[in-house]
Amino acid sequence: MAPQWRLPLAQLALAWAALFALLAADWAEMAMQWWDSSTYNHILLVPAILAWLVWQRASELAELTPRAWWPGLTILAAALFVWLLGDLSGLNTATHLGVVGALQASVIAILGPRVAWALLFPLAYALFLVPVGDELVPALQMITADITIALTMASGIPAHIDGVFIDTPAGLFEVAEACSGVKFLIAMIALGTLVAHVCFSSGIRRAAFVALAIVLPIIANGIRAWGTIYIAQSQGIGFAEGFDHIVYGWLFFALVMAILLGIGWRFFDRAVDEPFIDGQALAAASFFGRFERRRPAGWRLPLAIAAMALATVLWAGQARALSADLPVESQLPEVAGWSRAQSISAYPWQPRLSGADRTVRASYRDAEGRTVDVVYALYAVQAEGREAGAFGEGALPPESEWRWLEATAAGDGASGERILALGRHRRASETWFNRGGWTGQSRLRLKLITMRDKLLFRARPTATLILSSPEQEGEDGSVTITDFRQSTMGLEDWMDRASGSL
Repeated sequence: MAPQWRLPLAQLALAWAALFALLAADWAEMAMQWWDSSTYNHILLVPAILAWLVWQRASELAELTPRAWWPGLTILAAALFVWLLGDLSGLNTATHLGVVGALQASVIAILGPRVAWALLFPLAYALFLVPVGDELVPALQMITADITIALTMASGIPAHIDGVFIDTPAGLFEVAEACSGVKFLIAMIALGTLVAHVCFSSGIRRAAFVALAIVLPIIANGIRAWGTIYIAQSQGIGFAEGFDHIVYGWLFFALVMAILLGIGWRFFDRAVDEPFIDGQALAAASFFGRFERRRPAGWRLPLAIAAMALATVLWAGQARALSADLPVESQLPEVAGWSRAQSISAYPWQPRLSGADRTVRASYRDAEGRTVDVVYALYAVQAEGREAGAFGEGALPPESEWRWLEATAAGDGASGERILALGRHRRASETWFNRGGWTGQSRLRLKLITMRDKLLFRARPTATLILSSPEQEGEDGSVTITDFRQSTMGLEDWMDRASGSL
């Protein structure tokens, strides 16, 4: 090891140890996702890839002298603030970005901008440690369904598509979440980014290869889904399902990966022995000199990093301890033109509202016989496991026969979703939130308001309202829900009365 690297690396090790210790729960949560979720299993290889990328630069890095850079603490503060916002709002993506960003920022602060520039790609590639991608599932389901129906019709098979359900002579097929292709897409983006960096020198070729790594698995997944339907026409659904899991699951996407690398191979323009960085040129670059004039001495910088992380964790702990006072009871108000009635549903439906401190449910029916099922939930605290609007919460209960069918839009701009059970039971639903005088449907807006309140140590309750209407033949449940909302004479006041605050 070059002598000038020994002390800075020891300081970096101390700073990383403090960050890992203080944010251990988030690292453990990420590691659990890498291990348990097949969508993120590929991330288990990313730490080894990062170590290899740094090792490839070792000889050139030895030409440089690390110089601590105190403005790097502002980058660390930004990363810790992102973590704080995610922790307070329950947005795991933000907390995970924050813990990874804190490691990146500590490298910049302790080793300096010159070394950080030399390590630019490994530092950026560390973002692949963040388990993100499940948010793409609904969009990928629709894209896969569109590709599948187009290929099915082109192959001469009569078919009808309804959202993510495709009806064929062999049976009804669903482009389920597991069929969206998100697992392969996320892994291919990570692979494509690595190959683009290692095997190409041209920026245009790198961008083109990454774009191909995104487009190719999406198209391939549509072909895979069509192939399952095509085989089912002659061999039956049972055979097609087994064929899909064994042949496509293990061989098809391996072939797609080989095709991607094969297409790129003839355009590789970087020599195998070409160094990733020029250490001597970087050491001589005068541009970085302006950033190296003011440097903290000794161990002050890693200690400052640890202190900032500790202060942020303490802030989060105080904010998480907040709990709003709830009214003695909650009761759904009357609605003009609608009367209370027993719920009439051909198939049971129970939304998921985990951790709610109070839940009230009722059904309303108008003179035309249309029914709206209302579920109102009140939360004293927004935290992990008891968060309104979290993934898997709401009108579409996970691990049930209910499936997402399509998005709906009301004439007044409200959005919702249509769900389907057993291929024939349909429901339209809308989800609304109320907190601190705001009523709306945006989960992001709710998270932002929750962040603001917790940062300012304001304890406020959060309410979730789910309106759902079972659809009969020729009936549009979203229109029924719209008429119900308009009959409340103001949904915000109606929700406030339900909470007992008015």
